[in-house]
Amino acid sequence: STATCGAPAIFNSGRGQAGGGEGWPLRAARPPGGRPPSAGAGRPLRVAMPAAQSRARARDRSNVLNRAEFLSLSQPPRGAPEARGSGRKAPAPSVQPPAPGDGPRERERSQSQQLPGEDCMQLNPSFRGIAFSSLLAIDICMSKRLGVCAGRAASWASARSMVKLIGITGHGIPWIGGTILCLVKSSTLAGQEVLMNLLLALLLDIMTVAGVQKLIKRRGPFETSPSVLDYLTMDVYAFPAGHASRAAMVSKFFLSHLVLAVPLRLLLVLWAFCVGLSRVMIGRHHITDVVSGFVIGYFQFRLVELVWMSSNTCQMLISAW
Repeated sequence: STATCGAPAIFNSGRGQAGGGEGWPLRAARPPGGRPPSAGAGRPLRVAMPAAQSRARARDRSNVLNRAEFLSLSQPPRGAPEARGSGRKAPAPSVQPPAPGDGPRERERSQSQQLPGEDCMQLNPSFRGIAFSSLLAIDICMSKRLGVCAGRAASWASARSMVKLIGITGHGIPWIGGTILCLVKSSTLAGQEVLMNLLLALLLDIMTVAGVQKLIKRRGPFETSPSVLDYLTMDVYAFPAGHASRAAMVSKFFLSHLVLAVPLRLLLVLWAFCVGLSRVMIGRHHITDVVSGFVIGYFQFRLVELVWMSSNTCQMLISAW
């Protein structure tokens, strides 16, 4: 039999000291240096965790690859081809739900394992992303080097006024005002037709550049505030360069509809290039902004050629105005 306290009983082989018979249970002896057994000695004791197992659990918790954003590196990609030597599919990793007694770290870890691989951060960027980032860094570096008139302390600060004057020749307000003035002074049908389509191209350029700039909102390489004329044409951001697109469109327009000598043609192309370069030198645009402006200006010219207004349409618009 067992003692009532839950500990093993010690039987007396002889007669008890208190006059009891043989086989009467005696109290369990107190262990040397220990405390007497309590009433709850029958409950299961908590076993100490081995040192190796505790170190392994601590290593798993401190492992960086167990985090949610690194799980895509340790899990096989979806749709990966099977090994050639294996005739059966590899079993999918099963994720067990966390136990009620688990801590918050185990619960977060189990939830992160249930995330698909697409939700995890990709640590290996694609070649396209690396190439785009490299070209963007080169563009910013070269634009800052060419911004020699960006401020008063720049190396070419004395030429800043002349460079800004070259940029003003490609502004939208002077071109629209000059086109309207020539349209009023013109007395020929052919001249009015060309000027009306040029006015349409200028208005299309201002609206296109303002819309794209508002959509992308790219800043220039230097902290330069736009001028009053830039605010009037809503040319306050860097991409694309409105002066460059306008210069490319106007030069292509004149080369197609005006009879000019070869020196004048070369001078017209050189003017468009200088307008784009001046915007980089004063720090308002990047190189890619100017190049994109040239491309947009060419496509605007092609669009105006497709919707070219005839002489009758121009006369009707002039009479209505």
